[in-house]
Amino acid sequence: MANTLVKLALAASVISSNSDAMAQTGQKMEKKILFVVTSHDTKGSTGEPTGYYLGEVSHPWEVLAEAGYEIDFVSPKGGKAPVDGFDLTDPVNKKFWENEEARRKVEHTLTPDAVKPQDYQAIFYAGGHGAMWDFAGDAKLATIAAEIYARNGVVAAVCHGPAGLVNIKLADGSYLVNGKKVNAFTNEEETAVGLEKVVPFALETRLIERGAKFEKSGKWQTHVVTDQRLVTGQNPQSAKAVGLAMLKILGE
Repeated sequence: MANTLVKLALAASVISSNSDAMAQTGQKMEKKILFVVTSHDTKGSTGEPTGYYLGEVSHPWEVLAEAGYEIDFVSPKGGKAPVDGFDLTDPVNKKFWENEEARRKVEHTLTPDAVKPQDYQAIFYAGGHGAMWDFAGDAKLATIAAEIYARNGVVAAVCHGPAGLVNIKLADGSYLVNGKKVNAFTNEEETAVGLEKVVPFALETRLIERGAKFEKSGKWQTHVVTDQRLVTGQNPQSAKAVGLAMLKILGE
């Protein structure tokens, strides 16, 4: 009788452990978001440095991390991502930069080949001018985003991050942005910063060419557009609002 009770107790322990492991695995898969940052560090032939814009990573990161999501980072080349807009007087930037896990991940980004799209509930393309040179042409990242979207995931981007959206195609061959309301760093904003002749293409124009219904506000105004499971923000000022919009959809 005693032996039988011991065996039953061991069996119950194994079942409980397996259930806990499955629950933890399930939670982890459901609560992971992939942040895409640029590998490009120079603004064309100007010699001026660029990279991902720190505030466009830190503000959505804070919103989503505090909601319990694990954030991973990927870049076209993998490894340490160049950073721009490095302002630690912004308390959210400082919080991100001093977070050991976040800092480690953004300085050791995954390569696209190392990403398993099925692990992620959402993908977010951070801006920074560097994105204009390496996001649009990265077919592997486009495939990852398309797969996440096809699995009912969220695709999001802010500022120059929507450069990563221009060549994403769905299973039927149509562009992801076709027929959807979208916004991004506007042509007026690009002109205002004096880089309209430096960037390889005009982001607003290219999105419209892909069939997007481009919406925008005045320069430097917060503007976020949600259409189905696509979330886009206009500029650095819109970064936190993009994170909040993503969180709302994920919660639904």
